[in-house]
Amino acid sequence: MTALDLLLPPACAGCGRPGTDCCATCLDAFGPPARLQVPGVGPPVWTLAPYHGAARELVLAFKERGARALAAWFGALVAAALVAVGPRPWTLVPAPSRRSAARDRGGDHMLGVARAVHVATVAQVLRLAPGVSDSVGLSAAERRRNLAGRVLVDGRPPPGTTVLLDDVITTGATASACVGALRRAGVRTHAVLALTSARPGPPG
Repeated sequence: MTALDLLLPPACAGCGRPGTDCCATCLDAFGPPARLQVPGVGPPVWTLAPYHGAARELVLAFKERGARALAAWFGALVAAALVAVGPRPWTLVPAPSRRSAARDRGGDHMLGVARAVHVATVAQVLRLAPGVSDSVGLSAAERRRNLAGRVLVDGRPPPGTTVLLDDVITTGATASACVGALRRAGVRTHAVLALTSARPGPPG
């Protein structure tokens, strides 16, 4: 415990319970990876939790409210999940954020999660071109148009099982655009792994 912890003791970002950044009850909202049916993406898509309840609160706290200590917790969940999505060696390619959003959040949040997965290599090879809008509130078709031709690839991941890592799967437009950009650059994406899924219906 640090002096800062004594002045500002940690509280669970999901429910506010004191004493920890993430309590065991909220962490239980995340389970083993479940396969999703996401038309148009290509490689298998996996998620660790539905985007509601404690899982939603934790992702929002991490992404929008500066709870960056959660990167280590999410990293541990991703590390455990990688066994199900493909064989070693694993390379994580974080889905990119808009520059302005990353700047406002104090950094690229999914890059932080990827770097906390100590069993995998991180390849930050994707970026968004200028002109991409915030996808919140956009329809599936609008999300696709928003990203069309605007996911850029800088370099190549090392050989191995390449896994696209994202926070929330909604329509699949982001995953599809990232996978397509990598494919055009000659890189095969073996799987997509998202912390949560906002897609309706159960995994299939």
